[in-house]
Amino acid sequence: MKRNLFLCPKNILPKKRGFSPSPLRGEDLGGGGVFWMITSNEPKSPPSPQPPTPVGRGGFKHRYFVSHFWDATLVLAVLVSLCLSGCTMAPKYTRPATPIPAAWPSGPAYQKTSATAGAAAAADLKWREFFADDRLQKIIETALNHNRDLRLAALQVDRARGLYRVQRAELLPRVETNVIASKQRVRISGQPGLATIEEYGVNLGVSAWEIDFFGRIRSLSKRALEEYFATEHARRSAQILLVSEVANAYLTLAADRENLKLAQSTLKTQQTAYHIIQRRFEVGLTPELDLRQAQTRVDAARVDVARYTQLAAQDENALNLLAGSPVAADLLPGALSVVKPLPDVSPGTSSAVLLQRPDILQAEHQLKAANANIGAARAAFFPRISLTTAMGTASGDLSGLFKSGSFIWNYAPQIVLPIFDARTWSALTVTKVDRQIAVAQYEKAIQGAFKEVADALAIKGTLGDQMAAQQSLVEATAKTYKLSNARYEKGIDIYLNVLDAQRSLYSAQQGLIAIRLAKLANQVRLYAVLGGGGDSSTPPAGG
Repeated sequence: MKRNLFLCPKNILPKKRGFSPSPLRGEDLGGGGVFWMITSNEPKSPPSPQPPTPVGRGGFKHRYFVSHFWDATLVLAVLVSLCLSGCTMAPKYTRPATPIPAAWPSGPAYQKTSATAGAAAAADLKWREFFADDRLQKIIETALNHNRDLRLAALQVDRARGLYRVQRAELLPRVETNVIASKQRVRISGQPGLATIEEYGVNLGVSAWEIDFFGRIRSLSKRALEEYFATEHARRSAQILLVSEVANAYLTLAADRENLKLAQSTLKTQQTAYHIIQRRFEVGLTPELDLRQAQTRVDAARVDVARYTQLAAQDENALNLLAGSPVAADLLPGALSVVKPLPDVSPGTSSAVLLQRPDILQAEHQLKAANANIGAARAAFFPRISLTTAMGTASGDLSGLFKSGSFIWNYAPQIVLPIFDARTWSALTVTKVDRQIAVAQYEKAIQGAFKEVADALAIKGTLGDQMAAQQSLVEATAKTYKLSNARYEKGIDIYLNVLDAQRSLYSAQQGLIAIRLAKLANQVRLYAVLGGGGDSSTPPAGG
């Protein structure tokens, strides 16, 4: 005899003749509550259901619901803990060997670069301690608060942190609730007429939650975490670069303003000499050649005044751009000579200090991210297990939705076993190549950092001699100019020698300014390439 069978709670029954319900307990199906088995075209009358006798408060059905709810919760908690604490298939990370010498370079250019007694390591010296100039400190603080490049780097950190949280959340089940209310009139196969079926339900469940037995999601989460760390170190690198650029722009502006003052002073001196020679020419005491030679020095000084006026304006514009807002005029330096000296920093005795530079740490975290990605590619070769489950209550009457006997549940695990997919092999190859690329980039970053420090040390080792020689040159040319001018005024020498002496003095003075700027700029660069300036911009207490 033909029979249609389905299961539902006992209070969801079509009220129509011809149905044969028979009791079937939830234990028979692994669930709770009492279900009815409905059959059609039975010759005998349906037996009367005999629900179990209630025991205690809420009865058998309430206790069964609570028991199964906590059992399911316990199983879910165990699965979540396994997903969070399990291992991955990523290869064990080993830091690559550094492709640089263990010690700093040695030679004639580095003889005076040994660690200064009492000098602090650059990474331990906060930028407020390194830059003692109060005006420069205020400009750097303004830049840290308003510079757009640094703000963009900080936003990249926030974005990477959000992406990591999204990926990390894949390890946890997504719990959802569902409310159902339906009423339909349908035809039951083998039954005359139509039947009206009502259904109301509320359930709480987990949909397609992947149980990460083989570490695929944990590997992806590890990759996202390392990428987040990399962006944080990129932000620190951007801050170090910004601090050094602001300092260099400040020093360059100071040097150009000092050059401008020198050019203006030279112009004033040359104009005075020109007027004296012009009056002597007018009375016939000086040839016209001397007058024209004096005029050339006046015009050359005028050119330098215009040029350094332009450079100073451009330097100020560059400083405003770095600061992110216009810098107050009282914060701008008047000359390089008024800038407070910078302290010496120690490079240490080993090049291993470079491994703590933010850009090196950024490259290493990117390498770790590529290493973790291999684990995700390997896990793709293994089964993927997901779970969909829900529990709740259902009834054919809205009033009986939360009564005893309305408890329902479902449990649908799924295992997807890859048989053949050529893409997985290619994806694994790509991840391994990505790791090799990351290793090469990490090694390149270390080599580049070593060169930057070596260059700064070479400049430091030779600038002292250059400074001493240039200072001696200025003093010698000043005496030469003074003697030549005195000889000319006494009529012993020609004016051309005076012009040559003055030109030499002016050039030597400009060279001295350039070397002083180079020394300060190199101190800033050495501080930056050794990892200094990446500390917090929060002012000290009372500052």
